[in-house]
Amino acid sequence: MNTAFTAITELIKHARAEALRFVNTELVNLYWNVGAYISLQIANAQWGDKTVRELAHYIQQYHPDLKGFNRSGLYRMIQFYNTYQPCDWIYPETISKKSMSYENFVIVAPLARQLQTIDFHSIKIVAPVARQFEPMNIKASLLAKISWSHHQIILARCKEMAEKEFYIRLSIKEQYSKRDLDRQIDSGVFERAMLGKQQLSPSLKTLHPDILNSVRDPFILEFLNLPEEHNENDLQQGMIRQMKKLILELGKDFLFIGQEYRIQVGNRDFKIDLLFFHRGLQCLEAFELKKEKFEPEHLGKMNFYLEALDRTVKKENEKPSIGILLCKDKDYEVVEFALNRTLSPTMVAEYKTHLPDKKILQQKLHELFERIR
Repeated sequence: MNTAFTAITELIKHARAEALRFVNTELVNLYWNVGAYISLQIANAQWGDKTVRELAHYIQQYHPDLKGFNRSGLYRMIQFYNTYQPCDWIYPETISKKSMSYENFVIVAPLARQLQTIDFHSIKIVAPVARQFEPMNIKASLLAKISWSHHQIILARCKEMAEKEFYIRLSIKEQYSKRDLDRQIDSGVFERAMLGKQQLSPSLKTLHPDILNSVRDPFILEFLNLPEEHNENDLQQGMIRQMKKLILELGKDFLFIGQEYRIQVGNRDFKIDLLFFHRGLQCLEAFELKKEKFEPEHLGKMNFYLEALDRTVKKENEKPSIGILLCKDKDYEVVEFALNRTLSPTMVAEYKTHLPDKKILQQKLHELFERIR
């Protein structure tokens, strides 16, 4: 009986989640079209700020049940449309704009028809212009796959278009809550991802091309609340205690297998600090924790562990194992020299026990782009 009850509750939860996704899709589509409509009026010199204020007042006075359409809300919708309407990337690769249907729009069309018939003497809407407006359907776009609250965070906190796109795609992939998204922006995930791509061994890039989008550097572990003076055991135990937050930082494709994972080679036992399986890369990932700065000899021990994993633990359908050396600090030139000729699929990453200064990360990213030019 309990199994039957569980099945019913799962059906209810699934239906509720689907309903929320449907409502979100419709709302994002609506806000896009409201922003587009007002932008059209402003572009045609029909409307100004006074008219937008009057529209907000009209909605609040005659339709108080319609929330979010005050002056600031309307301008956020305008910003939303103006920000993304020139961008081709908002449409998934499998769907082209030409193949999208614009005829089945049902949410904004009634609103547009209402605006045509209402006598707004003070708002001065021009009926012919309103009739020219054709609502767009962006329900199949990437924009409709995250909530309006997520969009407000990204619009408010991200300056560059590349950064906005990055966090939209990441929010979709990792299914971030608003709080998760805020923390990821605070920790400079975008800047870290761009900077981290520069230091990977040739072997790692060949064996796992997707590693560029799957593993970050540095990792921000401020949630462990470690003291400035700590050892590898403190770091390991803190990670285990805060596994939920650790997975958020690593990425939700990481599946935890074990700590101090035992492998036997010959007559000896060895222990890997942390072992994960990465669903996206389809391989084991061994983490070795170092409280000190990276040293080239650290690679030798990691190579030994990876060979042991591939020979005794890896399944036939899985790809070669990856090593992550998580160090308190690293000299980028030393890392480059150490990785340049190695065949080891190992990545050397830093960990930080406090949130980074985003301005410093942005400056480093700017310097990187200057060198590339």
